[in-house]
Amino acid sequence: MKAYVYGTRRDLPDGFDDYLDPRLSVIVSIDMHRGHLEDDPDCPCPAPRAREIVAPIDAFHRQARAAGVRIIHVRSVLRRGGVDDIAGIPSAWRRVFPLHVGPIPNADAHAIEGSRWTELVTEVDERDLMVSSKKRLSAFYPTDLDFLLRNLGARIVVFDGGFTDCCVLNSAFDAANRDYRVVVLRDLVRGTDPAMEDAALKMVSLHLGLVADSADLLDAWAARTA
Repeated sequence: MKAYVYGTRRDLPDGFDDYLDPRLSVIVSIDMHRGHLEDDPDCPCPAPRAREIVAPIDAFHRQARAAGVRIIHVRSVLRRGGVDDIAGIPSAWRRVFPLHVGPIPNADAHAIEGSRWTELVTEVDERDLMVSSKKRLSAFYPTDLDFLLRNLGARIVVFDGGFTDCCVLNSAFDAANRDYRVVVLRDLVRGTDPAMEDAALKMVSLHLGLVADSADLLDAWAARTA
């Protein structure tokens, strides 16, 4: 199988079978909801680069389901009134991210429970599972994702979604620190900008797990179930 090592696509050597077994793999798709993806001036935390991966993620998920791989959609949901964030201890990104991108007019509406901003844009199949308690940058905090993965018998976590340099990177660190084998799909994640995305993927490839294209991973799965 091909993987990206510090940005260079190359053949993996022997010894990585524990990253490529579809029977032990679960896909974790992060924050593909309207609060990031809506093409609307009121979008509370816009991630416009991620709009282009909605259809490719849907296509990959369909093929993964056909291969028997489970999918978990993780989304940020904050309690009404903001006690989890703006009315409690505000998330760090609310202070520092606007220093780069400028003011975000509707940021206080981000991920509020019951709002349209928490609605997923990617397809959800009846076989999929949902984790809707993400409140900070990692898909593991303060959610029951680890509990769910262990009950599914997962040893390999495959990440897609956004942001590469934010929630995907934080989640990859947390997964690796819990001794899951981590795979981040290079073609199905998007970052703040190409430079930040590239840096995050290089970090993953050096310290956390494999960076690969979804087609190569599907081929690897098919080879192991043929």
